[in-house]
Amino acid sequence: MTSDLPKPKIVVCPTCSGPSVYGPHNRSRPFCSERCKNVDLGAWASESFRMPADAPPDDQVYGDAKLQ
Repeated sequence: MTSDLPKPKIVVCPTCSGPSVYGPHNRSRPFCSERCKNVDLGAWASESFRMPADAPPDDQVYGDAKLQ
């Protein structure tokens, strides 16, 4: 007899790059563990993840184009 349950999807953990089961029974998904989930949360909290900010050119006005 074969099981009708689908095979769980395995994804790469964003923190440690190890295998992680992506399914409802993994409460830390997409992370492999609570530890990796907390490491990622700590990186966000300490602002390690930022969008790059480009400085405006020195010879141009920076801001709303309607005001220029």
